[in-house]
Amino acid sequence: MSAPTYNRSPRPASAGVEVRLPWWAIALPSVAFAVLLLMMVGSGQAHAATGDPAIGQLVQRIVDLLAR
Repeated sequence: MSAPTYNRSPRPASAGVEVRLPWWAIALPSVAFAVLLLMMVGSGQAHAATGDPAIGQLVQRIVDLLAR
């Protein structure tokens, strides 16, 4: 006994695929990329704060670990 087969799509296949994205699906990754790029480019111009030296050492160690 054979089982009935069903068509996957009730409408005929079109020549192109239409994909609709919300505005934030393009904007958020673009903004995140721009921010990360600016952080990398501007990192050579950073100046150390005149605060607690332990905080500066901790930040320096984190930067050294991330730079590896």
